[in-house]
Amino acid sequence: MARSVRCWPSSWTSTTSAPVTIRRAGSRTERSVASDEFHQAALAHLDALYNFAMYLTRNPPEADDLVQETYLRAFRFSHRFQPGTHLRAWLFQILRNTFLTFYRLRERESALAEDGVPSWDVPMFHDAPEESSGAVEAHTDLERALQRLPEEFRTVLLLAEVEGMALEDVARVMACPVGTVKSRIFRAKERLRGLLRDYTEK
Repeated sequence: MARSVRCWPSSWTSTTSAPVTIRRAGSRTERSVASDEFHQAALAHLDALYNFAMYLTRNPPEADDLVQETYLRAFRFSHRFQPGTHLRAWLFQILRNTFLTFYRLRERESALAEDGVPSWDVPMFHDAPEESSGAVEAHTDLERALQRLPEEFRTVLLLAEVEGMALEDVARVMACPVGTVKSRIFRAKERLRGLLRDYTEK
């Protein structure tokens, strides 16, 4: 399944994706260098954050706003980032927490489809032009099934199976123990199989 990739201005993305060591520095000059390195390291994850924001909001303008707010918070509180830990997981955690704070209430208040599933216009997965009608239909069924899963189930699947995050990093994003992540992934797959079976039999 192909994921959408955001095209960002070159001024935002002219950074290296190589690991950057963030130094805990004492002097003003050293703190400035460390801050610049942090900004570069954080911006290397911009496209992944946008994909995650699109998954959560289902709305491109809101995804843009969510990513911008995430970076504003990350840069403001960069001193709280622990060098040696996974920066991408830390950024994903900020983004999800921001979404839960500002967007979940609006999502609850939004109009629902007749079957109780939110009427989101933007698909989670984009079909390749060469895909057969059968493959497109399968993606549609998967989309509908995923939308019926609880948010915490959908998100652990996205982070672990699509983003390829380690379970420890997923646990940090979700603010829960690794054992809980494993349980949610297992239960999510079980529910997903049942929902897809229902769609196939219809």
